[in-house]
Amino acid sequence: MARGVDRSDSTRMKTNSASTANDIGNTQDHPQTQKLEEKSRPYKRSISRRSFLGKSLAVGAGTVGAGFFINTRTARASGGLTPGDAALLRFPAALEILEADFWIQYNELAGIQDSEVPGGSGNPAYHDALAVLDEDMDQYIHDNTEDEITHHQFLNAYLASKGMPTVNLGPFRTLHGSTATGSSGKLRLTNLTKLTLDTSWWTRYRDPNHNPDLDPTFVFPQAVPSLHVGRHTAIPRTNADTTNANFLQAIANTAGFHFATVEQGGNSLYPSLAQRATHEEVIRILISIGPTETMHFQTWQDKAGNAPPLTATDPVTGVSVTFPNLDVSNPLLKKNLIMPEPCPFLSRSLPPCSIIRPTKTEGAAMGALRFLTAMGLFFGQSQAFFAFMIQLAQAADAA
Repeated sequence: MARGVDRSDSTRMKTNSASTANDIGNTQDHPQTQKLEEKSRPYKRSISRRSFLGKSLAVGAGTVGAGFFINTRTARASGGLTPGDAALLRFPAALEILEADFWIQYNELAGIQDSEVPGGSGNPAYHDALAVLDEDMDQYIHDNTEDEITHHQFLNAYLASKGMPTVNLGPFRTLHGSTATGSSGKLRLTNLTKLTLDTSWWTRYRDPNHNPDLDPTFVFPQAVPSLHVGRHTAIPRTNADTTNANFLQAIANTAGFHFATVEQGGNSLYPSLAQRATHEEVIRILISIGPTETMHFQTWQDKAGNAPPLTATDPVTGVSVTFPNLDVSNPLLKKNLIMPEPCPFLSRSLPPCSIIRPTKTEGAAMGALRFLTAMGLFFGQSQAFFAFMIQLAQAADAA
C-alpha cells in the first residue's frame, strides 16, 4: 500500500456475551470494570465512562436500538465473506480509526508533519519532553500514526470490495482536543486528557509463572501505580501546560506509557480474532496486521522504560503522578527486559513458551472495548457512539 494517505475515515458505512476475565489489556482491578451489571443514571446528552462500563457493555443485542445492529443471523454472505468474517474485520477497522485519531493528535504536537501524515505544526516544548524518552520519538510517532491510518483504510476498502458494510465514525467526531500550539484544533473521536492507564502489561510480559489466559484472577502489579488512579493528560491541553518543565515531562511520560498500553491491546486482539475467522483472506489479513501491532508494542515498551523518575501534580485537577525508577534488579520491573518471558501456555503440563498473551478468543472484542473505555479514551463521547461500538464488538464476538 502506498505510504501517502489522507486522514478521512475511508469509505462510508452502508448500515447505520460479556467478555471473559481475560480482557485485552487485562483490565484487572479497575473499579468500573467490576460493576458491569450495575444500572446507571438515565441518559441525557452523553454517557459517562462509568455509566458505559456499568450498563452499556451489558446491553443485549435486542435492546440497543434499531439502526445500530447488523443482523448477522439473517444477513447473506457476500463476496465470499460470511457475516461473521466481515464482522471480524469491521470491529478492527473501527478500532484502527480510533487509534489513528489519537495518534494524529500526538503527531500534530510531537511527530513529523508531512504529506504522509499532514496536520498540525508541532509543539517544540512537548516534542522535546518526549525526546527525553528517545531522540527519534518524532519519527516513531509519525510512522505509528501512518500505520494505523493505512490499517483502517485497507480494512474498509477490503470490506467494500466484497460488497460488505464498512465503518464510518465521522458523525462521532465531537470531542475537543488540545488548544496548545501545534494542534490543528479539529474535533476528535478520542480524549487524551483524562486517561487512567493500566500498566500491568509491563509485569505480565515479564512474569514467568502466570498467564492471564490460565490465571484470569491473578493480579499483575502495575509498573506505574499512580497512572492507574485518577485521570491524567498525555498531551498539553493548553500552552499553560508547557510552562512547568517537571509537569510537562510528566505529560510526556504519560504519553510514553499510553503508547505501549494501547499497542499491547492490538498485539493480543488480532490473534484472538483470527482464531474465529473462516475465510482464508480474512485469516491472512488478521495475522498480517496483528504483528505490526506487536512491533509497535515492542518499540513503545522500550521507550516507556526511559521515562525519567519524577513526581508531579496537575495544576488543573490536583491529581498527582509518580514515575518510579525502573532501572532496577527486580525482573518484574527491570526496564530492559522487553522480550516476552516464557510462561505457561495452553496447559501447565507443557513446557513454558514465549508467547503473546492473552490470546483466548472468547469475548476478545468486548474485552478490548471495555479496556479502552476504562482507560478514559472515550471520555465525553455520546451514547450513540457507545451503542455503535458495542454492536461491532458483539458481532465480532458472535462470529
